Amino acid sequence: MIRVMIDHVSIQCTDPSASSAFYDSVLAPLGAGRVMDFGEVIGYGVEGKPDFWIGPLVAGEPNRENHLAFRAKDRAGVDAFFDAAVGLGAVVLNAPREWPEYHEHYYGAFVRDPDGNNVEAVCHEAE
Repeated sequence: MIRVMIDHVSIQCTDPSASSAFYDSVLAPLGAGRVMDFGEVIGYGVEGKPDFWIGPLVAGEPNRENHLAFRAKDRAGVDAFFDAAVGLGAVVLNAPREWPEYHEHYYGAFVRDPDGNNVEAVCHEAE
């Protein structure tokens, strides 16, 4: 049995159109995509279950930075995520590399989404 602590996460976006274009592109290499779409509110996931939601900013000021890490099945997925983000003009925080300070096989890449969130793709498997 797989156990997870979080069922789903939702973030508010100042420009839902820009954010949906970003997440459509960077999540595809990880095997995820839109599984529910209610106009500006979009659920992303795999196998029909939305785990990650985006929607318009409806309360308060624009969000402070969030960190979102999406699991890739292999290192090629991390690289493809990174290439897709860079192709969209995302700010690069860290190019794909090993992060031995996290654990022996941690391989990740970090970029900013259109709202300035720190978005990562990570693989925990050896090369």
